[in-house]
Amino acid sequence: MSDIQGYDLVLKGGTVLDPANGRNERADVAISGGTIAAIGPDLATDGAQVVDCAGSTVVPGLVEGHSHIFQDVSKVGAPADEAHLRRGVVAVADAGTAGASTFDAFRKVVVDANEIRVVNFLNVSVLGLIDFRFGELLNPDTLVVEDALEAAANHPGIVRGFKIRLSEDVVGHHWQALLKKSVSLAEQAGLPLMVHIGETEEPVPAVLDYLRAGDIVAHCYTGKPHGILADDGTVLPGVMAARERGVLFDSAHGKSNLSFEVAKRAIADGFLPDILSSDTSARNWRGPVFDLVTSISKLRALGAPLDECIRRATIVPAQVLGLDGEGYGRLDVGGTANVTVLTETAEVTLPDASGNSIVAPRLEPTTVVHKGALVETTPWRGGASA
Repeated sequence: MSDIQGYDLVLKGGTVLDPANGRNERADVAISGGTIAAIGPDLATDGAQVVDCAGSTVVPGLVEGHSHIFQDVSKVGAPADEAHLRRGVVAVADAGTAGASTFDAFRKVVVDANEIRVVNFLNVSVLGLIDFRFGELLNPDTLVVEDALEAAANHPGIVRGFKIRLSEDVVGHHWQALLKKSVSLAEQAGLPLMVHIGETEEPVPAVLDYLRAGDIVAHCYTGKPHGILADDGTVLPGVMAARERGVLFDSAHGKSNLSFEVAKRAIADGFLPDILSSDTSARNWRGPVFDLVTSISKLRALGAPLDECIRRATIVPAQVLGLDGEGYGRLDVGGTANVTVLTETAEVTLPDASGNSIVAPRLEPTTVVHKGALVETTPWRGGASA
């Protein structure tokens, strides 16, 4: 595209990595009036604010597919803008923290009160995830289909799916009946169902048999019982079969749901997550998760290619969440300017959720642009360099 004058901001000299458009090249990104005005080499900078991105990677603003951000209502709610936007994420999906009975509060204190674009997977329990100590579905009657359908129908711009946790301490012995009821609910609404695995009563292939194309399995790299690996360390055939028929898998780190050993073996077996997410919450945003960029850094260190990590943290979750039509997850000339600049830092010690750690380079969001404006970033909350 030819140079034009009058840009507001130019991100200069970085490697532009945009999997949605097949772009991976050194280029400038020029922004004007809240939109991306041009992408190309040696763009004019007269009168523009210039950010030197040499040596850094310029990617679409990150899209967080799994988080808990119902701050001040749920004990697991992290602050949306502080935990995400100021760490490079421009759109986020809350994964089941709110249920139908708490949805109005979620809209008021999270969706309407933060700059970041927020959608959610509505908890199938009307109670939502208020406190991890008490399973929201131990009383099966808290799954009220009519209430969930009404919330989804009345708020289509926010409710993009449903969430059920299938751990024994959440559902007791009722997992099959509750899962069937949740799948039926999702079918009636025409939306996907996200299913939390790890410490389920039955092995994961038994759960996968109920899921449809487009449904999402959260915590695919969990080290808890009944994960995705066979005894020999390879991915279970039933898991591979589910993926082949369109079931999606979400890494969803969380406080207790990402094992480096499981992730390393699965990645070596060719099993990358469809969605790379952090499962940030008030329980982990100061460690061991920290943020989505740190989750990307961890999977990259375990063998996942950077471009595939970025794909799974930008355009794929944007498509799953129905946000691609709003321009999220990609860098389009003429599109909204949501951009994150990632810079590799020195090696640090990075923990998983199982008490293990690795020493590896970390990516840092050194510049964040949201709707054309620079965002004040927050420093990484992790420890000292290794």
